[in-house]
Amino acid sequence: MQRTVGVIGGSGLYEMPGLERKREIAPSSLPGALAWGEPSDSLVEGYLGDTRLVFLPRHGRKHLIPPHRINYRANLLALKAAGVEQIVSVSAVGSLAEDVHPGDVVLVDQFIDRTRTRPCTYFEDVGVVAHVGFADPIDAALSSALHDAAIAVGARAHKGGTYVCIEGPQFSTRAESNLYRSWGGRVVGMTNLPEARLARECELPYATIALVTDYDCWKTDEAAVTVDAVVAVLKKNVATAQAMLRTVAAKLPDPSLSPATRALDDALLTHGDAITDEARRHLALLLARVSKKA
Repeated sequence: MQRTVGVIGGSGLYEMPGLERKREIAPSSLPGALAWGEPSDSLVEGYLGDTRLVFLPRHGRKHLIPPHRINYRANLLALKAAGVEQIVSVSAVGSLAEDVHPGDVVLVDQFIDRTRTRPCTYFEDVGVVAHVGFADPIDAALSSALHDAAIAVGARAHKGGTYVCIEGPQFSTRAESNLYRSWGGRVVGMTNLPEARLARECELPYATIALVTDYDCWKTDEAAVTVDAVVAVLKKNVATAQAMLRTVAAKLPDPSLSPATRALDDALLTHGDAITDEARRHLALLLARVSKKA
């Protein structure tokens, strides 16, 4: 059975050996994709064997969009409109732990949200209220498959760990970095929230490949984090992420078995009779499966 996976990350991810039948997809060509505005860029579709991959550069192809200004709602909706069944996020992060080194891969399983200004739900200002469960934000089966792929390609991989998502675009203060360590954070980054929350509202299983580029500023015997240092390590990490995607493509779990694919079953509080036609049009891609209940 063909699987379709969405990959959110840097623009170079789809320049990988073995990716065939590449083509660009304009979001405007996908019904309902622009209900929440323009995504970061066009989508790129390609195939690894029978597996369809749909890539979206999170910051745009020229890296013009900072983390706090990404239209996360538009990005996830565009992937949903493209028929994606599950999401792999590829993200650069800083290490908050002695045993997590630059160049390592962390398959995180939890988040702490330190963002402040980002819209984080589709269910606001539309006259529809929903509360999805988010206790386990990462899809365990998808993350486990990615961990196995990391080991298979020779990466130093860590299974599990908490990702602290900060607002950015500045890096953390030393006091903040030490605070996050005291909370049990393993890595710190700027992009996975509200991305993961919105994936859950889209009923898409979500997992993160966290590529460690540096020790955050808590580690005083290391040079303070800089953009140049991050980019140098990230270029090497991208090859690891590409190898992981090639390896996992034929071994993706069945998304229908994920609880995320039924996240809206018991989440809608607004009675169906009260949902306006305009709200239904705005939320068409999200409500399609549960429309008979709403």
